[in-house]
Amino acid sequence: MPNKIISFEVIGEFMVDVLEKAGIPREDAKIVGDVLLQADKLGFDSHGVNRLKAIYLDRIKEGILNPVTDFEVVKDGLSTAVADGHNGMGQVIAYRAMKLAISKAQKYGMGMVAVRNSSHYGFAGYYPLMAVKENMIGITGTNARPAIAPTFGVENMLGTNPMTFGIPSDEEFPFLLDCATSITQRGKVELYAREGREMPAGWVIDENGDTKTNSKEVLEDLLAGRAALTPLGGGGEDTGGYKGYGYATVVERLSAALQQGAFLKMLMGIKEGKPAPYTLGHFFIVIDINAFTEPDSFKKTTGDILRELRASRKMPGHDRIFTAGEKEYETWKARKDKGTTFTTQLLEEFRGLCKTYNLPEYLPHFS
Repeated sequence: MPNKIISFEVIGEFMVDVLEKAGIPREDAKIVGDVLLQADKLGFDSHGVNRLKAIYLDRIKEGILNPVTDFEVVKDGLSTAVADGHNGMGQVIAYRAMKLAISKAQKYGMGMVAVRNSSHYGFAGYYPLMAVKENMIGITGTNARPAIAPTFGVENMLGTNPMTFGIPSDEEFPFLLDCATSITQRGKVELYAREGREMPAGWVIDENGDTKTNSKEVLEDLLAGRAALTPLGGGGEDTGGYKGYGYATVVERLSAALQQGAFLKMLMGIKEGKPAPYTLGHFFIVIDINAFTEPDSFKKTTGDILRELRASRKMPGHDRIFTAGEKEYETWKARKDKGTTFTTQLLEEFRGLCKTYNLPEYLPHFS
């Protein structure tokens, strides 16, 4: 069966129905589904609908992810808060935490919320974009199960630990920088494995520090601790790998120390040899532009910076320079009236979900 493009409308409705059948309240299911859908709409395919089963539904079945989210604010200040997610749905926890940070920024100019005992919150860029819609700057970061080896090390100690920024502009799209502090992330490896592709050399190292490129082997070895991702800049110091290692460590500390949450090997998802909640930590920072300057002036300056960067001299053989958020906007324009591509394997997986969750009305869409 060839690949097939399926509309966002169909995928969205299906995911909400499946998530509700899995025990998630419908309003929360809409949040989870929307985060997954937005990833595909903007081209973050490694964090999109392909993760519905393995990262969320399967973990709910295993009993390591609570479908009903208990978002508890355990410490509340004027412009700050600490929340406990009680191992609920990461997207729901993150959505509520960002809403809280936005409301505090609206009152006091800045807001920050730190979260503990959460789970995988999906496409990180979703949450800063919530702030952008309010004429604010949004920042988020999260730790994750160990994957990155420290510089000169071979053991996976740090998560891929993204640091993500959303900044308003006067252009049609905001500045959105959403990237891991490793060269690649586990979701990209999963995408390569699903497509049967070899990975570029230098992304992953084995226990001897040698590169590994077989994506299916890498997924197994990452889980077993026999392989690790390299930090941004690569292994060693010659190409600046210590910078990615340093930033990953900053994100780890902000995701764990402020809220006294779990960190490093505590995030393996294993306890006494059995699957356990991942107990991840996140942080959300919101800056109200109006507390510093007039929003339209800020957005024009932001736009001017981006336009001047794109207009600078090009490298031979290249006719275009991009700024963060631009490719995502173009992906959205290309996909918005069509949908996203499902591989043969993903179609089969979704047909299985139709049967598992008794939703036969959707089968024709995935056949």
